[in-house]
Amino acid sequence: MTADLVSASEPLLDLTAGQMRRAASGRHAVMRIGAVDHRVWSKDAGIGASYAADLLFDGDFGARAYAARRLWRAINGRAPGPAFHTLSKQRRERLSAAIRALDAHSTGGSYRIIAEALFGKKRIPDRAWKTHDLRNRTIRLVQGGLALMRGGYRKLLRPGRKDE
Repeated sequence: MTADLVSASEPLLDLTAGQMRRAASGRHAVMRIGAVDHRVWSKDAGIGASYAADLLFDGDFGARAYAARRLWRAINGRAPGPAFHTLSKQRRERLSAAIRALDAHSTGGSYRIIAEALFGKKRIPDRAWKTHDLRNRTIRLVQGGLALMRGGYRKLLRPGRKDE
């Protein structure tokens, strides 16, 4: 009876409509509903199956619940709403600069060469380089890139967590 109620009120996901891959743990699909890509994992995606969201009560519960609600809204033809979080333009630009600085540093570039590439040669002084603000900024960007490389990029996916 529960399956009849669910199927009568909720449309079934057509997991074959998206990109699907089979794995030992189940089926993984990327479904495009409207303008949004939804990543779905299913233990069994048989025809006529009903679906439920299985959410762990851990530190990521809020993000998982938000994603489940967005998927539910999209399946039912409603606007999914805004993404869970977005990075500001300033944050995106800083991350891009940090990755560029890391790339230059890992190929042996000096801080001066990295700064010239990031900020332009005209902004880099011939004298007083050791105390110039752009030198300190370049060093911080390289350090930020190294932190991202060492696993800090995961924090981008979970903003605002207090348990880390």
